[in-house]
Amino acid sequence: MGLIQQIGARGESLQNGGTLPLFLEEPVDAYIVKSNPIKLRCRAQPALQIFFKCNGEWVHQSQHSLQEHTDLGTGLMIREVMINVSRQQVEEFHGPEDYWCLCVAWSHLGTSKSRKATVRIAYLRKNFEQDPQGTEVPLNGMIVLHCRPPEGVPVAEVEWLKNEEPLSSDGAVHTRVDHNLIISQARLSDSGNYSCVASNIVAKRRSATAAVVVYVNGGWSSWTDWSPCNVQCGRGVQRRSRTCTNPAPLNGGAFCEGMSVQKSTCNTLCPVDGSWGEWALWSACSPDCERQRSRECTAPEPKHGGRLCDGAALAADNCTGGLCTQNRKLLHDVKPQGVENSGDVALYSGLAAGVVTVVLLIVAVTLYRRSQSEYGVDVIDSSALTGGFQSFSFKTSRQANPLLINSSMQPDLTVSRTYTSPMCFQDSIDKELMAESALLDPLPDLKGKGLEERAEYHVMSHPQTFPRGLAPDIPYRGVSVGTTLGRRSRNLFTPQVSLTPSRPLHKATAVFGHAGGRLVVPSTGISLLVPHGGIAQDTTWEMYMIINQQDSSTVSEDEPEIFLSPAVTYGPPGLDLSCPIAMTIAHCAEAAGNNWTIRLKRQTQDNKWEEVMSVDEESTCCYCLLEARRCHVLLEQPGRYALLGEPLTQEASKRLRLAVFGSADGASASALGFALRVYCVDDTPHAFQEVAVGERSRGGRLLEEPKVMLFRGNSFNLQVSIQDVPQLLWSIKPFTTCQEFSFSQVWASSQRPLQCAFSLERYSHSTPPQLSCKISVRQVKGEEQILQVYTSVAENEKGVVPFFAQSDCTVTSQTGSRAFKIPLSIRQRISATFDIANAKGKDWQLLAQKLHIDRNLCYFACQESPSSVILSLWEAQHQDSGDLDSLASALEEISQLQSSGMASFGCSRDEQDSGAH
Repeated sequence: MGLIQQIGARGESLQNGGTLPLFLEEPVDAYIVKSNPIKLRCRAQPALQIFFKCNGEWVHQSQHSLQEHTDLGTGLMIREVMINVSRQQVEEFHGPEDYWCLCVAWSHLGTSKSRKATVRIAYLRKNFEQDPQGTEVPLNGMIVLHCRPPEGVPVAEVEWLKNEEPLSSDGAVHTRVDHNLIISQARLSDSGNYSCVASNIVAKRRSATAAVVVYVNGGWSSWTDWSPCNVQCGRGVQRRSRTCTNPAPLNGGAFCEGMSVQKSTCNTLCPVDGSWGEWALWSACSPDCERQRSRECTAPEPKHGGRLCDGAALAADNCTGGLCTQNRKLLHDVKPQGVENSGDVALYSGLAAGVVTVVLLIVAVTLYRRSQSEYGVDVIDSSALTGGFQSFSFKTSRQANPLLINSSMQPDLTVSRTYTSPMCFQDSIDKELMAESALLDPLPDLKGKGLEERAEYHVMSHPQTFPRGLAPDIPYRGVSVGTTLGRRSRNLFTPQVSLTPSRPLHKATAVFGHAGGRLVVPSTGISLLVPHGGIAQDTTWEMYMIINQQDSSTVSEDEPEIFLSPAVTYGPPGLDLSCPIAMTIAHCAEAAGNNWTIRLKRQTQDNKWEEVMSVDEESTCCYCLLEARRCHVLLEQPGRYALLGEPLTQEASKRLRLAVFGSADGASASALGFALRVYCVDDTPHAFQEVAVGERSRGGRLLEEPKVMLFRGNSFNLQVSIQDVPQLLWSIKPFTTCQEFSFSQVWASSQRPLQCAFSLERYSHSTPPQLSCKISVRQVKGEEQILQVYTSVAENEKGVVPFFAQSDCTVTSQTGSRAFKIPLSIRQRISATFDIANAKGKDWQLLAQKLHIDRNLCYFACQESPSSVILSLWEAQHQDSGDLDSLASALEEISQLQSSGMASFGCSRDEQDSGAH
């Protein structure tokens, strides 16, 4: 220590200059394994001396190993020292902290200290603080294995083994900071023997083994069909069965609960063989000397497949004992017959002459009355009489003539139940314009309200003007109608179509001209917007929309796609437009997330569906804007379109609408029966309207507000059960309390209503007529909805059926400015402003951005007027709300608009709005 003090004093006496020592290597933390000492190193420059200091005391010079050399680059002296620290030194130290050492280096300017390095004795205990425990979990359940390694210095690292092999982490397997092993969704392959291994520089320890078993609980398959009745006559039994194979229990999983076989009583009507009744009396003897008698097979009549009576039903016999003289005829017997025949000829001739005279008189009166009418015919709108949208008809102006002629077009009349969507007009003028535009040409000298914008109507007489589904070789019947004002004759063409059974048809037709308009199939979520200017001047088209009933069988079984919307046809096929139309289609897909690939498809001539575009892709042929419950499509080619979806994951879901109806049970032998019918249909207005139509025709009442549930594409079935039925008041048909639809029935229903029925019966007339119960609709391992039923079965009045209320009755067509939310002058001004390019790029792109239309912009770039097409899409989006303020706010945010232009825009908009009101 005296030497160190001398060196320090000498360092202080040196002249100023140089630098403080800089450590090139400092001592690091170290662990003593077993009895092996560790070495601590220290190196610094410029350094006159370096010494270690441990636990606050200087290490003796004799314990230092010193090396020194000169840095050739700087000429400075570099010194390096090293000391050994033994296990005994560490164990004998009893301080408040771990054993530590640091270096102190001297130079001409002073001293520098290095970092502290700790020295600890390494170890690892033998016993784990917590071993993993074996467990049993169901398939897709969560596995959590706990492991707390033994105490050690340094802290042990943990590794998991499965069946003696290191376990690698993947998306479903991960290890937490606390060393616990977590498998979020257990698979069958995750069964095995697990153990955790803890290790450090001293040793490696292994925990006890934990056995993990992933089991599968059994699930019932679908019920088989009921077997035939086991007797051919009388009371018997029929049965159906199911197996515990969906899935089968595995690895000790629970067996299915419930019965595997159901039995139900059946009554087979016994055949009744026919037997003859008594013979009737003999008839009088005929001129041919023959008499007859008959009998009937009514004692009893043959029933239920019984045999007919054997033998003849008619018997004949000679009534003169073989001495008949029927061939002898006297002359006076013949003459009166000739005179009688002569009188018949005169009578028939007189009747024929009278009929001809009456026909000629009717024709003459008809022609006279027609000549007295100013225009020859009066147009009437049959929809105003029937309450539904029907094709136009016209009659003569005199009430005495009942002649009615069919109209110009009746799209696809192949229906078994006559139903057309309700049609309402805002006022009588709408109906007059609707009828007149379909049948009459606007005359230059006759201009009334609403006729200024309409051009001459050209009848499309070729077959292409009619919807797909009518045969191209349908004959057309022309009827010429003249006028007293010298106008040219007009031809009305009516397709001669036979009526064939089908499902209800929803349709709407209207005549559009250069001013454009809107066509709506009420209460179905389907509409069509024809932009202003889309039809050429001096041209009108009779356009139609038809919702076609579409079966999933039209899609190839190899394709996983399903229909998410009804198939909609618009036309006519020969339609010639200068800009795309906007069609809105309701759909039932739960579009949130990336679980679907949704495509717009078009039906070809051979009834196959070809892809037009995917809603997520870019396209220049059409545009799709998908919203939560509907899709807006910009199209240029008429045809039949539908939205089809392909599920990408099992999380893909579609919406189902659930409803329960009730009515008296007609199949019940007594008047005490009541039937509950539960429907599960795709959540589109059109699909549910079909259910409502059928229930209204059978007198059903809606017993609970319809509810919506999500049906996932996870291959699990849909179960419908009735619960909480008052057992002391009502009885229910055995084995019908729980019914089930297979996954494929629900998933690919394609607008077909799924129905199940529950038949209940009161015990007596004294039982209160109130019924309260719950209907549970649930998907296995999915969502569940409860329909609460509380009704009086004695009520005769029908309940309100959705989509038939007066508030739902809307205008099916509008033409001209009334069909659009944006006034024409403002629309033209916006298009003229934004279609012009400037230095910052196309202004219409900024318009699209502000209106939240920022995808597939290449489609609009291909249009003659991109801004006009964007506004048509905005009209389709806001056809219900028509919030012009939001459009005005978007325009005000665009810096390219001048303040004066915005002021005039706002003034014009206010004037148009006040005029509309």
